Amino acid sequence: MKSTGLLNSGSLARLTAAVLMAGSLSGCIGVVLGGAAGGASVVNDPRTAGSLVEDESIELKAGNLLRGDKELSQQTHINVTSYNQIVLISGEAPTEDMRARVFNLVKGIEKVRTAHNEVTIAAPSPVSSRTTDSWLTTSVKAKIVGAKELNAIRIKVVTEAGTVYLLGLVKQEEGDLAAQLASQTAGVQRVVKLFEYQ
Repeated sequence: MKSTGLLNSGSLARLTAAVLMAGSLSGCIGVVLGGAAGGASVVNDPRTAGSLVEDESIELKAGNLLRGDKELSQQTHINVTSYNQIVLISGEAPTEDMRARVFNLVKGIEKVRTAHNEVTIAAPSPVSSRTTDSWLTTSVKAKIVGAKELNAIRIKVVTEAGTVYLLGLVKQEEGDLAAQLASQTAGVQRVVKLFEYQ
């Protein structure tokens, strides 16, 4: 299909980021990435197409492994986020043994280069807390989208219990700016940078 030229790459990046923000609120980000917006994110994403596929595969495999463990499935709240095969494991587990089990399952997935275990020892967070975290993620993403020095496609934002985790492939100054914007967002208690620097 011939391009109409109505959207330049910068417009596509902003549109894709806005769609991704909306998708993250409803838990449908994987569906959005697999749809029409996926092409725009591949164009602007510093990862290779193969790396994008690997990240999706890691997240899917982790979900399947955690759901396959009945105790972990019923007693923990875990999120697994992969960016360029660097994995953030966040959420809550009631015991150190369960926390370690989650970490060992996820870090054992093929292609995982590094895994950051940010799971806290606690009962699973209530829905109200997760709603607040989703709002904080959206607020931080909006600030990143609005910063002309940053490409929002290159930065992934995850929030757990008021802590914002930033992943992506960026220059040092871009990572510092993204962290500064996140720290200036009302409600954010802490910012953790897990960037790879180019």
